[in-house]
Amino acid sequence: MNSKVFIGIDFGEARIGLAKSDPTGLIASPLKTITYGSISRAIEEIIQIVIETEAQGIVVGYPLAMDGGNLGERCRMVDDFIERLQKKYAGLIHKIDERYSSVEAEHIIHGHKKKIGKNKAMVDRIAAAIILQRFLDERK
Repeated sequence: MNSKVFIGIDFGEARIGLAKSDPTGLIASPLKTITYGSISRAIEEIIQIVIETEAQGIVVGYPLAMDGGNLGERCRMVDDFIERLQKKYAGLIHKIDERYSSVEAEHIIHGHKKKIGKNKAMVDRIAAAIILQRFLDERK
């Protein structure tokens, strides 16, 4: 069976949340959070995960404005990140609307009676899984 693994990314200024789909490409799960000082090192770590999981593509959350159109400063940051990622990764990189993914992630965490507190990394991983799941659902 051909692997349909995808890696989901919730890109932030200090942390990058990662998620991975199952081999059928149907279910996204939180994977890990990279706290980075060097974006180059973070990209190397992402590429290593893509190689290890034999992922067929990367899905990056794209921070469209709430009105659905405006591309603000956060979009420029994500575009810059994607550009740098493309220099190291020849596969497909998909952008998907990430609006409300962090809010949804917080609701999920609270729904499990957990406190977020200082564990923003958990929010990032779950937000990455939400972003990836949206992509997987749209592909069906």
